[in-house]
Amino acid sequence: MPPSKSPRQQPPRRRKKIALALLALFAALLAWGWGPLVAQAEVGTAYGASVACGCRHIDGRSLEDCRKDFLGGMGLVRLSEDKAAASVTASVPLIASTTSTFRKGWGCIMEPWSG
Repeated sequence: MPPSKSPRQQPPRRRKKIALALLALFAALLAWGWGPLVAQAEVGTAYGASVACGCRHIDGRSLEDCRKDFLGGMGLVRLSEDKAAASVTASVPLIASTTSTFRKGWGCIMEPWSG
């Protein structure tokens, strides 16, 4: 008598086809939505770097406190500080990053985008 297969077990070939189909679907969705995602990330990091730089280096608040000034929907934006350079970098990991540097008499100046 051949061993019975439980309903949850699928032949390896079928599992591979399902995995490839899901991967293709994910890639298509990512390609379709990548442009707007990058654009939103670039705008969000520019806004975040500018606001956080002014908050940190002009107002003297902590970076954690500066997050209170962010708009809704900016949960993916991360902040880091280079104290020696008096700069704040806002980033969305693997997608976009923007740095704003404090210059006495000028305020916070954003580094130019490379793209």
